[in-house]
Amino acid sequence: MGGKIRLTTAQAFIQFLNQQYIHVDGQETPFVEGIFTIFGHGNVVGIGQALEQDAGHLKVFQGKNEQGMAHAAIAYSKQMLRRKIFAVSTSVGPGAANLVTAAGTALANNIPVLLLPADTFATRQPDPVLQQIEQEHSAAMTTNDCLKPVSRYWDRITRPEQLMSSLIRAFEVMTDPVKAGPVTICMSQDVEGEAFDFDESFFAKRVHYIDRNMPSDRELQGAAALIKSSKKPLIIVGGGAKYSEARDELIAISKNYNIPLVETQAGKSTVEADFVNNLGGMGVTGTLAANKAAHQADLVIGIGTRYTDFVTASKTAFDQAKVLNINVSRMHAYKLDAFQVVGDAKVTLEKLYDLLKGYQSQYGSIIKELKTDWLAERDRLRQITFKRKGFKPEIKGQFSQEVLNEYADALQTELPQTTALLTINETIDEDSVIIGSAGSLPGDLQRLWHANVVNTYHLEYGYSCMGYEVSGALGLKLAHPDQEVYSLVGDGSFLMLHSEFITAIQYHKKMNILLFDNSGFGCISNLQMDNGSGSYNCEFRTADQQILNIDYRKVAEGYGAKTYQVHTVEALKAALEDAKKQAVSTLIDIKVLPKTMTAGYDSWWHVGVAEVSENNRVQQAFEAKQKMLKVAKQY
Repeated sequence: MGGKIRLTTAQAFIQFLNQQYIHVDGQETPFVEGIFTIFGHGNVVGIGQALEQDAGHLKVFQGKNEQGMAHAAIAYSKQMLRRKIFAVSTSVGPGAANLVTAAGTALANNIPVLLLPADTFATRQPDPVLQQIEQEHSAAMTTNDCLKPVSRYWDRITRPEQLMSSLIRAFEVMTDPVKAGPVTICMSQDVEGEAFDFDESFFAKRVHYIDRNMPSDRELQGAAALIKSSKKPLIIVGGGAKYSEARDELIAISKNYNIPLVETQAGKSTVEADFVNNLGGMGVTGTLAANKAAHQADLVIGIGTRYTDFVTASKTAFDQAKVLNINVSRMHAYKLDAFQVVGDAKVTLEKLYDLLKGYQSQYGSIIKELKTDWLAERDRLRQITFKRKGFKPEIKGQFSQEVLNEYADALQTELPQTTALLTINETIDEDSVIIGSAGSLPGDLQRLWHANVVNTYHLEYGYSCMGYEVSGALGLKLAHPDQEVYSLVGDGSFLMLHSEFITAIQYHKKMNILLFDNSGFGCISNLQMDNGSGSYNCEFRTADQQILNIDYRKVAEGYGAKTYQVHTVEALKAALEDAKKQAVSTLIDIKVLPKTMTAGYDSWWHVGVAEVSENNRVQQAFEAKQKMLKVAKQY
């Protein structure tokens, strides 16, 4: 019989976290880097006491908003290729409820994070306690039940001994590449402080092995036969390819067999942008080169992708192509009625490379021509100049010249968004890491941003969660303390949430916020106007219809950041260069004109257009949608 250690449940929990390790490709490292926490009712005298007494190697950061600090933890795990995590501890009630959005973000992106919302009393002696909700049909229901549908694994600890089996199950889920996602462990606040004689073996070093799963010979032979029988195959590089670190294998197959690569948002920067066969982003926010290649393809090879509607252009991107999927998840491998290869991307591609010897696609020089044409288009977008008369924005049929002039006057700028973005790409250091999530910037970034260092492009586009951009940048800085980190964020997302900017300043974790201010929810304004509606409730205007011109410099200056406001390319370059020299976090308030982002290229997005409307433009948009549905695939 082993010995016993008498600890509170919270103390045992912290000690357990310190003993979890992960083993990948012969390297063994601690899996839990630290814990974000906002102490409050339900966790301060439990987990708080345990951390104060002995946090072990865990780094403890005080967050400012529960959703924000959870986003920082998610971004950290995503950037570390899911091989390290942070835990997130909150109070009961509102603190726990604030985790729901972040949990959804992690689940949509298959990112492991350990969420620790406090819960009500297991004994129920003082019920109802402060911040406790009550339902007539169940005394057992708490706010934390809201986290069930957005958690990969969920449990409630109402007895100390439950901790042992619960945590072993939790770490099995978080370290499984197939199931990786948010785990929620709710701890009743009285149980956090309750003592128990835990088995010593529970606190022994525990190593979680991530073995690269090899597909069967049947799968490999079938995949090779499909590729060899195709004339124009196309490889879609998804997030799973990045987590598998399959860069070298992708380049080898693409280069030797002349197969073009296209990227999802999660897969971008797995392979450098300047690789000759990399045609860039795929789908609704993709490049013209990638989408033209997709329409020509007779075989689509999806590597580690979920096939969201933005990637498939709502299942209209591939005309007559067969589909071959390589994925660690059998569920994702089955998508689009594909031939399934269930295995790790890196080792699968290694095996396929040898099986494909002697094969050549029939693209010939087409890949090079597609890329050359796209680079010329990208260069054109860099040189767009606003004019007071006769200006034609990329977004067709949108604001009149008079309204654009009104914005130019209100924001005191004539700077197009595409010009600003490409200026940033050319000015910051090549090994800088960028992050984005929502609005029009993800489209511009996937089309225009050239990431020529691996894993320097970080987009959360599984949930497209507004507010992730700034809080997530803190997670990136924790992952890359020696590299510059840039959050590219619209004014709408910045206003939604930027709480962990203060945390970054507090702990001297320098980040740079590049705030694109066009005074409105520009992306959604585009969506409504593209589908026949007018500009309704998406612009930031006062009650008397004056355009808001917020000085975001002053907001960030009050936090302690170094700040800038720019209206021209020259001023933007100067601010970027000066920001590199700063030791503190920075914010550059970039005033840009609305409707100067990129438009779509040879793609379609299915949205719920009104079938009945008094507006002729809405009727036309509905009819156009119905035509596209006739060619869209249904599986």
